[in-house]
Amino acid sequence: MDKVFGMISLGCDKNRVDAERLLGEIKAHGCRITDDPSEAQILIVNTCAFLNSARKEAIETVLEGNRYRSGKLEKIVVSGCLPQKFIGELYPELTEADVFLGISDAGELFPALERAYAGERVNAVGRGDGRRGGRLVSTALHYKYLKIADGCFNHCTYCLIPKIRGKYVSYPMEELVAEAEALGQTEELILVAQDTTRYGEDLGANKLTALIRALSALGNIRHIRLLYCYPEAVSEELIAELKENPKLLKYLDLPIQHSEDRILKLMGRRTTQAEIRALVGRLRREVPGIALRTTFIAGFPSETEEEHRALIGFLREMKFENCGFFAYSREPETPAYRMKGQIAAGVKRRYVKELYAAQEEIASAFSAKFVGERVKVLCDGIDYERSCFVGRTYFQAPEIDGTVRFRSPSAEEGKYYTVRVTRADAYDLYGQTEEDNHEPAE
Repeated sequence: MDKVFGMISLGCDKNRVDAERLLGEIKAHGCRITDDPSEAQILIVNTCAFLNSARKEAIETVLEGNRYRSGKLEKIVVSGCLPQKFIGELYPELTEADVFLGISDAGELFPALERAYAGERVNAVGRGDGRRGGRLVSTALHYKYLKIADGCFNHCTYCLIPKIRGKYVSYPMEELVAEAEALGQTEELILVAQDTTRYGEDLGANKLTALIRALSALGNIRHIRLLYCYPEAVSEELIAELKENPKLLKYLDLPIQHSEDRILKLMGRRTTQAEIRALVGRLRREVPGIALRTTFIAGFPSETEEEHRALIGFLREMKFENCGFFAYSREPETPAYRMKGQIAAGVKRRYVKELYAAQEEIASAFSAKFVGERVKVLCDGIDYERSCFVGRTYFQAPEIDGTVRFRSPSAEEGKYYTVRVTRADAYDLYGQTEEDNHEPAE
C-alpha cells in the first residue's frame, strides 16, 4: 500500500505513545507520513474518551477531518479510547470513519485498511494481539515518553479508565529496557502509566525502583522523570531512589485530587489528608529541592463551600511547585454519576478559577526566588514569536508545567545551558546565557 498518512492524536501523553505505535506501523510498511492533514490520503484520529469534553472533541475532529474528502483524503481511521469503549454507539453513527481500531490494535491497521479499500467499513476494535511493536517518536528527539503499564485497578469513583483500558497490566521489564535503548540518545525519559507507582504489582511484587535502576544503567538515557505517582504507593524504596539516583530527576507528580477526607473517601481515594501531609513532609526532608506537582478536582458531588475553602487553605500551606485543576465531569457508568449533590457548572467553574488564583500566588512567590540566580536549562527549541530560545529546568515537565525563555548568542535543542534569570512570572522564568556555555552530553 503506497499511501500518504496523516495523524491527529488527542489526549494525554499515554495516548501519544499509542499514536507513536501506529506511526511505527506505518513506517514499517514504508509509507509516507505528513503533518499536513490536507496532504494525507489516510487520516488517523487517535482519540481520548476520559471525559465528555474529550469525546466531543474527538468526534468534532473526525468531522473536521472529513472535509478533506474534497481533496486528497480517501480514508479516515478512528483509533484509541473512544472506539475501545463506545464502539457500539460509534460504529452506526460516525459514518465518516472507514476504520475503527482500539487501544491495542496497531497491528490491525493495514489489514483493516485493505478491507476498507475493498469497500468494507471495518470495526477492528479488539482484533489486535496486543503486540506493541515499534514506535516513531513524535516529541522533540531529546525527550521521550515510556509507557510502562496500561489500565488501572484503583477504581476512583469519578474515573472511566478501568472501563476503557481494563485492569492494570505491567509491561515486561526486559521489553521496556529494550524499548528505551532503541529510543536512542535521550536527555529526558519520562515514565508514564495510569499509575506508575503500581508497576509490577499485577505480577506479584512492586518493581518500579528495579525498573528505574535498569533504565538508569543504559548509556543513552541521561535523566528520568516520573509522572502519575499515586501518593499511597510512594514507597521508602522509591524515596531513597529519588534521593540517591543522579539520573532520576528530583521531581514527582502526585495526583492528590482533594485535601478533605470526606471528599477523598467519596472519590474512592486511598489516602487521608494526614497521610498526604506526612508524605509531602518526608519527601521534602529526605529529597532536598524536590519539586512536587499535583492535580485537584473541583466541584465533586456534595462538596461544600467550606470544603472548597479548606482546599484553598491546604494549597497555600503546602505550596506545591506545580498544580493543575479540573472541574468535576459527571461521567456515565461511574459511581460518582449517581451521587447526590451534583454541583452546578457555574459553581464548578468558579471553584476552578479560585483555585488557580490561589496557586498563581504560590507559583509567583516560587518563581521570584530564582530572579538573579543561575539555573540549568534543557533547551527545547526556539520561540519564534518572542525571538528567544525556550527550555525547562528539572522542576518543569514538558507541556504541563512552565518554561524558561532565554536569549543566547546560540543554543541547540537538546543541550543544557546555564541561564541567569532576570525576571519571572507565575509559571515562566526569563533570562539569558552570558556565553555559549552549553554543557556537553555525558
